[in-house]
Amino acid sequence: MAAKLALLATALFTGAALYITFVEHPARMLCPTAWAVAQWRPSYKRATVMQASLAVIGASAAGVAGFAGASPMWLVAGLLLGTVVPFTLVVIMPTNKRLEDDALDTSGEVARTLLTRWGHLHAVRSGLSLLALTIMLGAL
Repeated sequence: MAAKLALLATALFTGAALYITFVEHPARMLCPTAWAVAQWRPSYKRATVMQASLAVIGASAAGVAGFAGASPMWLVAGLLLGTVVPFTLVVIMPTNKRLEDDALDTSGEVARTLLTRWGHLHAVRSGLSLLALTIMLGAL
């Protein structure tokens, strides 16, 4: 049961992350910078709750599956998915804070650069979750 929960949570996380990386953020970047920042702010707040929950659930359930006797690959996948949380908190959070800052000139080049950087960093999360999902599917 834990493996199925891990697979479901990881698949949902990965799907959302890939959608943001390949659809939402590129579309956002086609807009004027001020509009892109204005759209990013509420989108990020809404996505944070869902994605953080899915990452924690998926990683935890994969760990339970691995310790309960499933393939050790479940532990590997769980650790890999779990890395998106500290990666977000340590690596991406400074960019998020700058994008959320009310003092940011949302129409300026700094804002555009921050959005571009955020997109690249988020793509790392997408890649990590896709790799974790692939490992889980291989462990079935």
